[in-house]
Amino acid sequence: MAIPKKLAENFNRLRKILAREKSLKGRLGSIGHLLTGNVLTSLLGLVGFALTARALGPTEYGILALCFTYTSAVERLVNFQSWQPLIKFGAQSKSTETLNSLLKFGLLLDVSAAATGCVIAVALVWAFGPRLGISSEMSGLVTLYCAILPFQISGMPTAVLRLFGKFRSIAYGQVASSIFRIVLCAIGFAIGGTLDAFVLIWMASQIVGSLTIFFLSLAELRKRGMLTSMLTAPVRGVTSHFPGLWKFAISTNLSLTLRSSANQLDTLLVGYLADPTAAGLYHIAKRIGRMALQIGDHVQAVLYPDLARAWASRAIEEFHRAVAQMRALLLGFGVLLVGGVYLTIDPVLRLAVGSKFEAAGPLVVVQSIAVTMTLYGTVTRSALLAMGREDRVLTGVLVATIAFHATALTLIPRVGPMGANFAHIVMAAIWLSMMAVAYRQASKKRQDASLDAYLE
Repeated sequence: MAIPKKLAENFNRLRKILAREKSLKGRLGSIGHLLTGNVLTSLLGLVGFALTARALGPTEYGILALCFTYTSAVERLVNFQSWQPLIKFGAQSKSTETLNSLLKFGLLLDVSAAATGCVIAVALVWAFGPRLGISSEMSGLVTLYCAILPFQISGMPTAVLRLFGKFRSIAYGQVASSIFRIVLCAIGFAIGGTLDAFVLIWMASQIVGSLTIFFLSLAELRKRGMLTSMLTAPVRGVTSHFPGLWKFAISTNLSLTLRSSANQLDTLLVGYLADPTAAGLYHIAKRIGRMALQIGDHVQAVLYPDLARAWASRAIEEFHRAVAQMRALLLGFGVLLVGGVYLTIDPVLRLAVGSKFEAAGPLVVVQSIAVTMTLYGTVTRSALLAMGREDRVLTGVLVATIAFHATALTLIPRVGPMGANFAHIVMAAIWLSMMAVAYRQASKKRQDASLDAYLE
């Protein structure tokens, strides 16, 4: 009876902590919705990838992986990621009118970036395809896949749903999109679909996924009586209402672009420096190992608006407490992730995608170490953005990305796809240490400024 009693005491202690920390309780509840949706989406995603991999085999699956890796890379490089400035400055907005103008500003950025991305992606395929690891035989499929890019309008919708706390809509909208993808993949598998058929299947599922989040955000705006006023709101003079908007938007976009050059181009590098089969193995490993990174995205989704509000209102103690809580949560999850992957990855791969992909097992284990380090750093990154220190975030990403590419270009020709995983560990270590130093310095600067104001 001692064990149940001890468990009851721990449960009561946890319940008291949550009762005292109402903000933490609400934050964990929102993360719980996103996590539930993420788990379901990831499991459904694995089913979709398993059906596709079994239908196509390693070589053709590697070609498909290069298709959606290439379009995703261009989308990340060109997309303005407007949700970050929209959330930061939207949290500070004092009127519905200025918020509407800000949201329309973000929507226009999203549409412009999506159209530009499609044009750039097609042009790069035809001009520099072989240099990017895209052979002349593959260029037609990759060009076709670029048709998804005009539909990738996600910044403003994401900002709306996160600002208004509609994390349940985000989570289960993604689940619905994943179910649609599985249905299409199952049909393709059942009829013995070719590579061309699965390209169309994945295109359709990605377009539906993007449109789902977009229409959910419009529904939320309409519910709040803001849809018409947002669409007709003037954008002229929006930067005067939100000083520093362009600087913040450009800096954070450059930061994400640099990170994407590592996180999105790595599969292309493996395909170029090795071969499509190696790219397929690496992509499988990356998809499994990096599913956990979506946990960090969910924590950031919930935490970032709260941090922006807390910093703007000078609730510094609450700000630092939230950072410490989420750091501890993600570190614990990361440690469990590495152990769980090490113990279970081989049977998971055999069950999910077949014995032909067992060579991806060690890649997943090493990938999970880099993921754990990155997870811990996402909280610090959100804190620095809320503090208005996007310049330090950009500097850290720049140095870490240079280290990634230097390591990847050196190791991939020598050790194959494992070299890309080692490069991710180097990148995460440098990025994590620079973020930690910047956070301590920014916190001390605010503390010193508050003390000076008090003494005056």
